Amino acid sequence: MHGATGQAKGKAMPSVPSISARIAAHPRLAALGLGLVGALGFQPLGLWPLALAGIAGLFLLLARADGWREAGWLGWLFGVAHFSFANNWIATAFTYQANMPAVLGWLAVPLLSLYLALYPAFSAAAARLIARGDRGWPLALAFAGCWIVGEWLRGWVFTGYAWDPLGVILLGDFKHPGIALLAPWLGTYALSGLAVLAAAALALLARERRIAPALALAVLLAGAMFLKPGGTPQGHLRFTLVQPDLSQDVLNEPALFDAKFRKMAGLTLPRDPAERRLVLWPESGITEYLEDGYPQRYYDYNNVIPDPGLTRLRVARVIGPSSMLLTGTNELEIRDGKAFAARNAVVALDGEGRIAGDYAKAHLVPFGEYLALRWLLEPLGATRLVPGAIDFLPGPGPRTLDLGAWGKAGIQVCYEIVFSGQVVDRAHRPDYIFNPSNDGWFGSFGPPQHLAQARLRAVEEGLPVLRSTTTGISAVIDAHGVVQSYVPLHRAHRLEGVVPPALPPTLFARLGNLLPLGWAGTLLLAAFVALRRSRR
Repeated sequence: MHGATGQAKGKAMPSVPSISARIAAHPRLAALGLGLVGALGFQPLGLWPLALAGIAGLFLLLARADGWREAGWLGWLFGVAHFSFANNWIATAFTYQANMPAVLGWLAVPLLSLYLALYPAFSAAAARLIARGDRGWPLALAFAGCWIVGEWLRGWVFTGYAWDPLGVILLGDFKHPGIALLAPWLGTYALSGLAVLAAAALALLARERRIAPALALAVLLAGAMFLKPGGTPQGHLRFTLVQPDLSQDVLNEPALFDAKFRKMAGLTLPRDPAERRLVLWPESGITEYLEDGYPQRYYDYNNVIPDPGLTRLRVARVIGPSSMLLTGTNELEIRDGKAFAARNAVVALDGEGRIAGDYAKAHLVPFGEYLALRWLLEPLGATRLVPGAIDFLPGPGPRTLDLGAWGKAGIQVCYEIVFSGQVVDRAHRPDYIFNPSNDGWFGSFGPPQHLAQARLRAVEEGLPVLRSTTTGISAVIDAHGVVQSYVPLHRAHRLEGVVPPALPPTLFARLGNLLPLGWAGTLLLAAFVALRRSRR
């Protein structure tokens, strides 16, 4: 009886060596599982120790791999699972359009991940090539350096898809930026390299049974996640930031535009009309056309009042004579009396209804705001997610709007804020970054991930970021990445206060992505040095 019970327990609870043996026997399957574990560090889960464990496991697989080709396959499989889980929110976007079956969203996510996985595959294969068969510290240093280069490439090849760099897992809670406070001296991509190096170091120390150093490193990492900056001085520019909680159905239905405007207005009206303030509305905050000069039929269809001048005055009466409004809107490109393209724009509108400046989104969302490979995909029934028959055109890039008494505003619309090193006009440094967004497409995973990446931009640039979104999460983020106030998902509310001050330009603000690439070069040089020393 006792023998039978003991045998059953032995089958149910395999020993650590037997687990390791099973993983070693099925490395490709293990790489898929580790990719899922590695994605658990992203918001809204934030399980960064598990994410580091996933990277550590991948490193050990690479160390056992039979050459750089096998290492590349392991990195690719890791990436397929990693990005499929991290980007699951993309599938939710397909439920808000009627032209394609919603189930295609669950096909689009893994298909995108097949491409995105090429970057960890590159990092893994290149690291094994550089380490030349060494399975210790030279490989760890090379893997961290190559990961930095891989993420940088992912941020610009084919216009880039920089969503969820690994370094974002080192960002603490709303009041504690944690290890991400190093971003001004590293940049986001080098912060990712630091995460990889820490995970590889833990794996090596555990493999070498150096338990005390491994525990010390783990405790150091855990404690560093609660780092917070010192006190931040107060600014002087007052703001009102609006989150209207408007669903996708309301945003793009002309019959509901007036109800939408009234809801926005109710959240915006000034407490003191004489007080100077900055008013911030989200992407799609004004769906009506504000610019003059379009053929009248476009105003008749899209505007509650079919006159853009009267529409501007209506908005001006809401914000008050001493306010300046920054709001998302759309602008048309007209040729031969017909709109041939649109721009996703932000317009600055003063208290008298005059346009004080505008900005056009530069980083457009592929398949969201334009249909990539239209010549191939449109005949197959594919279309973009944003409604409308014409594609959006990109703007020229980061731009600072000088609004006089309302400060210098850097503008980044929605998805643009995730592109490290590409969010600020360095020749005309702004006082703050305004990031209007519509995250209502993206379920429960997308908005907190978006907010986390906006916090990283604040830290590395040393600039406050103010996010106004349609459905959440809206937030005021200071230049250290601390969330001073926020509105959670699916709540209509306004935030009021003073815009946090900017810090002096950080090292990253001066050098941009030359800084993380420099750190990548340093790690690769260290790998070569460690390799030579290990072979003496």
